[in-house]
Amino acid sequence: MPVSPGLVDLQINGFAGVDFNDPAITPADLDRALEAMLATGVTHCLPTIITAHPHELVERFQALDKAVAESRLGPLMCPGYHLEGPFLNPAPGYHGCHPPQAMTAARPELIAEVERGLSRPILMVTLAPEREGAIRLTKSLAEAGKIVAVGHSAADFDQVSAAADVGLSLSTHLGNGLPQSLHKLANPIFAQLAEDRLMAGFIADGIHVHPKALAALIRAKGLERSILVTDAVVAAAAPIGRYHFAGMAVDRMPDGSVRQEAGLLSGSALCLDEAVRNVVSWGIATPAQAFAMASDHALAAIRPALAAHGLVLAECEVEWSDELFVRRVRLADQERHYDA
Repeated sequence: MPVSPGLVDLQINGFAGVDFNDPAITPADLDRALEAMLATGVTHCLPTIITAHPHELVERFQALDKAVAESRLGPLMCPGYHLEGPFLNPAPGYHGCHPPQAMTAARPELIAEVERGLSRPILMVTLAPEREGAIRLTKSLAEAGKIVAVGHSAADFDQVSAAADVGLSLSTHLGNGLPQSLHKLANPIFAQLAEDRLMAGFIADGIHVHPKALAALIRAKGLERSILVTDAVVAAAAPIGRYHFAGMAVDRMPDGSVRQEAGLLSGSALCLDEAVRNVVSWGIATPAQAFAMASDHALAAIRPALAAHGLVLAECEVEWSDELFVRRVRLADQERHYDA
Protein backbone atom coordinates (compact mmCIF):
# COMPACT_ATOMS: atom_id res chain seq x y z
CA MET A 1 0.00 0.00 0.00
CA PRO A 2 1.31 3.49 -0.87
CA VAL A 3 2.58 5.72 1.92
CA SER A 4 3.02 9.49 1.66
CA PRO A 5 3.78 12.44 3.90
CA GLY A 6 0.75 14.18 5.32
CA LEU A 7 -1.03 16.41 2.82
CA VAL A 8 -0.76 20.19 3.18
CA ASP A 9 -3.60 22.50 2.07
CA LEU A 10 -2.50 26.10 1.55
CA GLN A 11 -5.93 27.49 0.75
CA ILE A 12 -8.88 26.27 2.79
CA ASN A 13 -11.72 28.55 3.84
CA GLY A 14 -13.78 25.98 5.73
CA PHE A 15 -14.66 22.31 5.84
CA ALA A 16 -17.32 19.84 6.95
CA GLY A 17 -19.98 22.45 7.68
CA VAL A 18 -17.56 24.81 9.45
CA ASP A 19 -16.75 28.26 8.02
CA PHE A 20 -13.31 29.51 9.06
CA ASN A 21 -14.51 33.04 8.22
CA ASP A 22 -17.34 32.86 10.76
CA PRO A 23 -16.71 35.24 13.69
CA ALA A 24 -18.71 32.82 15.86
CA ILE A 25 -16.41 29.82 15.19
CA THR A 26 -15.61 27.80 18.33
CA PRO A 27 -12.77 25.42 19.22
CA ALA A 28 -15.24 22.53 18.95
CA ASP A 29 -16.24 23.67 15.45
CA LEU A 30 -12.63 23.82 14.38
CA ASP A 31 -11.84 20.39 15.80
CA ARG A 32 -14.78 18.95 13.89
CA ALA A 33 -13.45 20.41 10.64
CA LEU A 34 -9.86 19.35 11.31
CA GLU A 35 -10.89 15.83 12.27
CA ALA A 36 -12.73 15.57 8.95
CA MET A 37 -9.65 16.90 7.16
CA LEU A 38 -7.47 14.23 8.78
CA ALA A 39 -9.75 11.64 7.20
CA THR A 40 -8.78 13.07 3.79
CA GLY A 41 -5.06 12.82 4.56
CA VAL A 42 -4.55 16.51 5.38
CA THR A 43 -2.26 16.92 8.39
CA HIS A 44 -1.38 20.61 8.01
CA CYS A 45 -3.22 23.58 6.55
CA LEU A 46 -3.37 27.35 6.39
CA PRO A 47 -6.93 28.34 7.37
CA THR A 48 -7.85 31.10 4.96
CA ILE A 49 -9.68 34.37 5.56
CA ILE A 50 -10.94 36.15 2.45
CA THR A 51 -11.55 39.79 1.56
CA ALA A 52 -13.56 41.81 4.05
CA HIS A 53 -13.58 45.29 5.54
CA PRO A 54 -10.78 45.93 8.08
CA HIS A 55 -12.94 45.60 11.19
CA GLU A 56 -14.37 42.34 9.83
CA LEU A 57 -10.91 40.96 9.12
CA VAL A 58 -9.79 41.73 12.66
CA GLU A 59 -12.92 40.11 14.10
CA ARG A 60 -12.61 37.01 11.93
CA PHE A 61 -8.92 36.48 12.59
CA GLN A 62 -9.36 36.94 16.34
CA ALA A 63 -12.17 34.36 16.40
CA LEU A 64 -10.29 31.88 14.21
CA ASP A 65 -7.09 32.28 16.19
CA LYS A 66 -8.89 31.70 19.49
CA ALA A 67 -10.48 28.56 18.04
CA VAL A 68 -7.12 27.28 16.81
CA ALA A 69 -5.30 28.00 20.07
CA GLU A 70 -7.97 26.41 22.26
CA SER A 71 -8.80 23.40 20.08
CA ARG A 72 -7.33 19.93 20.36
CA LEU A 73 -5.99 19.64 16.80
CA GLY A 74 -5.47 23.29 15.84
CA PRO A 75 -2.02 23.69 17.44
CA LEU A 76 -0.83 20.54 15.62
CA MET A 77 -2.39 21.21 12.21
CA CYS A 78 -2.46 25.00 11.77
CA PRO A 79 0.99 26.63 11.89
CA GLY A 80 -0.41 29.91 10.59
CA TYR A 81 -2.93 31.57 8.35
CA HIS A 82 -3.54 32.65 4.75
CA LEU A 83 -5.01 36.10 4.07
CA GLU A 84 -6.54 36.13 0.58
CA GLY A 85 -7.27 39.80 -0.05
CA PRO A 86 -8.27 42.54 0.33
CA PHE A 87 -5.54 43.85 -2.01
CA LEU A 88 -7.14 42.21 -5.05
CA ASN A 89 -8.49 43.44 -8.39
CA PRO A 90 -12.13 44.55 -7.94
CA ALA A 91 -13.00 44.45 -11.65
CA PRO A 92 -15.77 42.07 -12.79
CA GLY A 93 -14.44 38.56 -13.31
CA TYR A 94 -11.29 39.16 -11.32
CA HIS A 95 -12.91 39.59 -7.91
CA GLY A 96 -14.69 36.22 -8.04
CA CYS A 97 -16.86 35.70 -4.96
CA HIS A 98 -14.85 38.24 -2.94
CA PRO A 99 -16.75 41.48 -2.17
CA PRO A 100 -15.20 44.11 -4.48
CA GLN A 101 -16.42 46.96 -2.26
CA ALA A 102 -14.05 45.74 0.47
CA MET A 103 -10.97 45.65 -1.79
CA THR A 104 -8.32 48.32 -1.27
CA ALA A 105 -4.91 49.47 -2.42
CA ALA A 106 -2.07 47.63 -0.69
CA ARG A 107 -1.73 48.86 2.89
CA PRO A 108 1.04 47.42 5.10
CA GLU A 109 -0.59 48.82 8.23
CA LEU A 110 -3.68 46.66 7.61
CA ILE A 111 -1.59 43.47 7.80
CA ALA A 112 -0.09 44.66 11.08
CA GLU A 113 -3.52 45.56 12.44
CA VAL A 114 -5.04 42.21 11.52
CA GLU A 115 -2.08 40.18 12.81
CA ARG A 116 -1.72 42.03 16.12
CA GLY A 117 -2.23 39.74 19.11
CA LEU A 118 -2.59 36.49 17.15
CA SER A 119 -1.05 33.34 18.62
CA ARG A 120 0.39 32.33 15.24
CA PRO A 121 1.35 34.37 12.17
CA ILE A 122 -0.21 35.10 8.83
CA LEU A 123 2.19 33.00 6.76
CA MET A 124 0.75 33.71 3.30
CA VAL A 125 -0.87 36.73 1.66
CA THR A 126 -2.58 36.66 -1.74
CA LEU A 127 -2.65 39.98 -3.57
CA ALA A 128 -2.86 41.51 -7.06
CA PRO A 129 0.55 42.96 -8.02
CA GLU A 130 -1.07 45.65 -10.18
CA ARG A 131 -2.77 47.30 -7.18
CA GLU A 132 -1.32 50.57 -5.94
CA GLY A 133 1.46 49.86 -3.46
CA ALA A 134 1.44 46.10 -4.09
CA ILE A 135 5.06 45.82 -5.22
CA ARG A 136 6.28 47.67 -2.12
CA LEU A 137 4.03 45.53 0.08
CA THR A 138 5.29 42.35 -1.59
CA LYS A 139 8.86 43.34 -0.76
CA SER A 140 8.09 44.16 2.87
CA LEU A 141 6.04 41.01 3.41
CA ALA A 142 8.73 38.80 1.88
CA GLU A 143 11.37 40.48 4.04
CA ALA A 144 9.15 39.80 7.07
CA GLY A 145 9.16 36.08 6.26
CA LYS A 146 5.74 35.79 4.65
CA ILE A 147 4.86 34.01 1.43
CA VAL A 148 3.36 36.39 -1.13
CA ALA A 149 1.10 34.90 -3.80
CA VAL A 150 -0.74 36.32 -6.79
CA GLY A 151 -4.46 35.77 -7.26
CA HIS A 152 -7.59 37.58 -8.47
CA SER A 153 -5.21 39.66 -10.54
CA ALA A 154 -4.88 41.19 -14.00
CA ALA A 155 -1.10 41.57 -13.62
CA ASP A 156 0.75 41.46 -16.93
CA PHE A 157 4.17 39.97 -17.72
CA ASP A 158 6.10 43.01 -16.50
CA GLN A 159 4.07 43.37 -13.29
CA VAL A 160 4.43 39.69 -12.40
CA SER A 161 8.16 39.84 -13.10
CA ALA A 162 8.56 43.00 -11.00
CA ALA A 163 6.72 41.36 -8.12
CA ALA A 164 8.84 38.20 -8.41
CA ASP A 165 11.96 40.39 -8.27
CA VAL A 166 10.97 41.45 -4.72
CA GLY A 167 9.60 38.17 -3.37
CA LEU A 168 6.41 37.01 -5.09
CA SER A 169 6.75 33.22 -5.18
CA LEU A 170 3.38 31.57 -5.80
CA SER A 171 0.17 31.63 -7.85
CA THR A 172 -2.64 30.94 -5.40
CA HIS A 173 -5.03 29.15 -7.78
CA LEU A 174 -3.82 29.54 -11.34
CA GLY A 175 -6.62 29.63 -13.93
CA ASN A 176 -9.18 31.06 -11.52
CA GLY A 177 -10.27 34.50 -10.36
CA LEU A 178 -10.36 35.63 -13.99
CA PRO A 179 -12.97 36.96 -16.43
CA GLN A 180 -14.29 34.64 -19.14
CA SER A 181 -12.84 36.86 -21.90
CA LEU A 182 -9.10 37.55 -21.97
CA HIS A 183 -6.48 38.45 -24.58
CA LYS A 184 -5.49 35.21 -26.28
CA LEU A 185 -1.83 35.34 -25.18
CA ALA A 186 -1.11 38.52 -23.21
CA ASN A 187 -3.10 37.56 -20.14
CA PRO A 188 -2.52 36.80 -16.44
CA ILE A 189 -2.41 33.04 -16.99
CA PHE A 190 0.50 33.25 -19.41
CA ALA A 191 2.19 35.95 -17.31
CA GLN A 192 2.23 33.61 -14.32
CA LEU A 193 3.08 30.48 -16.30
CA ALA A 194 6.04 32.26 -17.88
CA GLU A 195 7.53 33.28 -14.52
CA ASP A 196 9.68 30.35 -13.41
CA ARG A 197 10.17 31.86 -9.96
CA LEU A 198 6.52 31.17 -9.19
CA MET A 199 5.16 27.86 -8.00
CA ALA A 200 1.45 27.46 -8.74
CA GLY A 201 -1.57 26.09 -6.93
CA PHE A 202 -4.26 24.30 -8.93
CA ILE A 203 -7.84 23.37 -7.96
CA ALA A 204 -8.18 19.89 -9.47
CA ASP A 205 -11.93 19.43 -9.14
CA GLY A 206 -12.76 19.38 -12.87
CA ILE A 207 -15.02 22.39 -12.31
CA HIS A 208 -12.68 25.33 -11.81
CA VAL A 209 -10.36 24.09 -14.56
CA HIS A 210 -11.23 21.48 -17.21
CA PRO A 211 -9.06 18.36 -16.74
CA LYS A 212 -7.40 18.72 -20.16
CA ALA A 213 -6.72 22.40 -19.54
CA LEU A 214 -5.29 21.47 -16.14
CA ALA A 215 -2.98 18.95 -17.79
CA ALA A 216 -1.70 21.66 -20.14
CA LEU A 217 -1.23 24.17 -17.32
CA ILE A 218 0.71 21.72 -15.15
CA ARG A 219 2.82 20.65 -18.13
CA ALA A 220 3.66 24.31 -18.81
CA LYS A 221 4.39 25.19 -15.18
CA GLY A 222 6.22 21.92 -14.55
CA LEU A 223 5.21 19.20 -12.13
CA GLU A 224 8.03 20.25 -9.81
CA ARG A 225 6.47 23.72 -9.45
CA SER A 226 2.84 22.56 -9.21
CA ILE A 227 0.77 22.27 -6.03
CA LEU A 228 -2.69 20.83 -5.42
CA VAL A 229 -4.95 23.12 -3.39
CA THR A 230 -8.66 22.90 -2.66
CA ASP A 231 -10.00 26.44 -2.04
CA ALA A 232 -12.54 24.43 -0.02
CA VAL A 233 -15.34 26.19 1.80
CA VAL A 234 -17.88 25.23 4.46
CA ALA A 235 -19.71 22.96 1.98
CA ALA A 236 -16.74 20.61 1.46
CA ALA A 237 -17.21 17.16 3.04
CA ALA A 238 -20.84 18.15 3.62
CA PRO A 239 -24.19 17.27 2.02
CA ILE A 240 -25.86 19.07 -0.88
CA GLY A 241 -27.61 22.16 0.44
CA ARG A 242 -27.26 25.79 1.51
CA TYR A 243 -24.43 27.10 3.67
CA HIS A 244 -23.02 30.44 4.74
CA PHE A 245 -19.47 31.36 3.75
CA ALA A 246 -17.95 34.67 4.89
CA GLY A 247 -21.41 36.17 5.20
CA MET A 248 -22.59 34.90 1.79
CA ALA A 249 -25.28 32.31 1.11
CA VAL A 250 -23.80 29.54 -1.04
CA ASP A 251 -25.21 26.26 -2.32
CA ARG A 252 -23.44 22.96 -2.74
CA MET A 253 -24.83 21.73 -6.05
CA PRO A 254 -25.42 18.14 -7.22
CA ASP A 255 -22.43 18.46 -9.59
CA GLY A 256 -20.12 19.17 -6.64
CA SER A 257 -19.71 22.88 -7.32
CA VAL A 258 -20.38 25.59 -4.73
CA ARG A 259 -22.20 28.63 -6.07
CA GLN A 260 -23.97 31.81 -5.10
CA GLU A 261 -27.57 32.26 -6.26
CA ALA A 262 -26.44 34.01 -9.44
CA GLY A 263 -24.35 30.93 -10.33
CA LEU A 264 -20.97 32.42 -9.44
CA LEU A 265 -18.46 29.85 -8.18
CA SER A 266 -17.69 30.44 -4.50
CA GLY A 267 -14.74 28.29 -3.55
CA SER A 268 -15.04 24.53 -3.89
CA ALA A 269 -16.27 21.37 -2.21
CA LEU A 270 -13.04 19.59 -3.13
CA CYS A 271 -11.15 17.42 -0.64
CA LEU A 272 -7.39 17.13 -1.13
CA ASP A 273 -7.40 13.33 -1.34
CA GLU A 274 -9.98 13.66 -4.12
CA ALA A 275 -7.66 16.07 -5.95
CA VAL A 276 -4.92 13.42 -5.71
CA ARG A 277 -7.21 10.77 -7.18
CA ASN A 278 -8.38 13.16 -9.90
CA VAL A 279 -4.97 14.05 -11.30
CA VAL A 280 -4.02 10.37 -11.31
CA SER A 281 -7.25 9.25 -13.00
CA TRP A 282 -6.95 12.06 -15.58
CA GLY A 283 -3.46 10.85 -16.51
CA ILE A 284 -1.78 14.06 -15.35
CA ALA A 285 0.39 12.49 -12.64
CA THR A 286 1.47 9.19 -11.15
CA PRO A 287 0.39 8.51 -7.56
CA ALA A 288 3.86 9.48 -6.31
CA GLN A 289 3.74 12.74 -8.28
CA ALA A 290 0.23 13.50 -7.04
CA PHE A 291 1.25 12.90 -3.42
CA ALA A 292 4.21 15.24 -3.92
CA MET A 293 2.01 18.00 -5.37
CA ALA A 294 -0.29 17.75 -2.36
CA SER A 295 2.44 17.49 0.26
CA ASP A 296 6.13 18.08 -0.47
CA HIS A 297 5.57 20.83 -3.04
CA ALA A 298 3.07 22.66 -0.82
CA LEU A 299 5.48 22.42 2.08
CA ALA A 300 8.33 23.69 -0.10
CA ALA A 301 6.25 26.74 -1.02
CA ILE A 302 5.84 27.81 2.61
CA ARG A 303 9.13 26.50 4.02
CA PRO A 304 10.78 29.96 3.99
CA ALA A 305 7.92 31.36 6.06
CA LEU A 306 8.00 28.46 8.50
CA ALA A 307 11.75 28.91 8.95
CA ALA A 308 11.46 32.68 9.35
CA HIS A 309 8.96 32.23 12.16
CA GLY A 310 10.79 29.32 13.80
CA LEU A 311 7.93 26.90 13.14
CA VAL A 312 8.52 23.14 12.97
CA LEU A 313 5.71 20.90 11.78
CA ALA A 314 4.90 17.66 13.57
CA GLU A 315 5.97 14.42 11.91
CA CYS A 316 3.20 12.85 9.86
CA GLU A 317 2.42 10.00 7.50
CA VAL A 318 -0.54 8.80 5.43
CA GLU A 319 -1.14 5.23 4.34
CA TRP A 320 -3.33 4.79 1.25
CA SER A 321 -5.28 1.95 -0.31
CA ASP A 322 -4.34 0.88 -3.82
CA GLU A 323 -7.35 2.92 -5.00
CA LEU A 324 -5.86 6.00 -3.28
CA PHE A 325 -8.28 6.29 -0.39
CA VAL A 326 -6.90 7.12 3.04
CA ARG A 327 -6.49 4.12 5.34
CA ARG A 328 -4.34 5.48 8.15
CA VAL A 329 -3.06 8.89 9.27
CA ARG A 330 -0.34 9.54 11.82
CA LEU A 331 0.29 13.05 13.11
CA ALA A 332 2.66 13.35 16.07
CA ASP A 333 1.04 11.14 18.76
CA GLN A 334 -2.32 11.11 16.97
CA GLU A 335 -3.24 8.12 14.83
CA ARG A 336 -6.44 7.43 12.91
CA HIS A 337 -7.56 4.34 10.98
CA TYR A 338 -10.23 4.42 8.27
CA ASP A 339 -12.09 1.90 6.14
CA ALA A 340 -10.99 2.22 2.54
